[in-house]
Amino acid sequence: MTGKIYLADNLTILNGLNNGSVDLIYIDPPFNTGRNQKRTQIKTKRTPQGDRIGFGERRYETVKIGTKEYIDIFQNSDEYLAFLESRLEEAYRVLKSDGTLYFHIDYREVHYCKVLLDQIFGRQSFLNELIWAYDYGGRTKKKWPPKHDNILVYVKNPERYVFNIDAIDRIPYMAPGLVGTEKAKRGKLPTDTWWHTIVATNGREKTGYPTQKPLGIINRIILASSNPGELVLDFFAGSGTTGISCFNLKRDFVLVDNNPQALQVMARRFPCQSDIEWFGFDPSPYRQMDPKSGGKHLPGF
Repeated sequence: MTGKIYLADNLTILNGLNNGSVDLIYIDPPFNTGRNQKRTQIKTKRTPQGDRIGFGERRYETVKIGTKEYIDIFQNSDEYLAFLESRLEEAYRVLKSDGTLYFHIDYREVHYCKVLLDQIFGRQSFLNELIWAYDYGGRTKKKWPPKHDNILVYVKNPERYVFNIDAIDRIPYMAPGLVGTEKAKRGKLPTDTWWHTIVATNGREKTGYPTQKPLGIINRIILASSNPGELVLDFFAGSGTTGISCFNLKRDFVLVDNNPQALQVMARRFPCQSDIEWFGFDPSPYRQMDPKSGGKHLPGF
């Protein structure tokens, strides 16, 4: 497994990649929400003067660790699509003939983005629209609360592409008693609607980076549409979950992001490995040290 991580404008890196050099692309571009995406990390410590009351009437003080954010504002859909178009054209060029693109977006722009992808890849290359459904967070009372993301799947060649059905994780039957013991034990293949929780607020996986996607979602994509040793590209890499998945599943990867805070998060997630190369960024100040290991870095997640 080899990995390359760039702090750079993604179009510049894309322009430097060879034709047909990438097996799988997953991208989670800005959703054009019209606001800054921000997440503040906190922790609590027990103290008599604390501002929070917990179990047994014990008091805890809230301590702000830091804030991570990025700008997700375009003037209109035309400006947003123009931003994406040149990058998606390059994505098509660098994909191998049997390669696949997963394009992660939400309800605000998915319809416009599908038309754009149809133009670049051809409508015949559209494979799926995956719905990632979750049930967490606030609920508006003015409309049906939106609780899903859309993932558009395009292949370079609709007659020849990678889809490893036997590698895909199975999920429980909703009514196991109707299918028999053997089938219930084995589980069933997911459909194009994926029920999966978001990254838990207090979970080990949480990095504090806005819009971080669950490792379970990315693992399913990597396993289904690539093979060990192949190259995966994510040029809106954010917190680096695509790279973590590739690292664990023995795929090569290239990650690109132009936000230094994103690479700071990645530096804390990836273990100190000589075969991961960093470009335009020094990860060493941001890695967490394990005091019990003689100065070695803590493993990432």
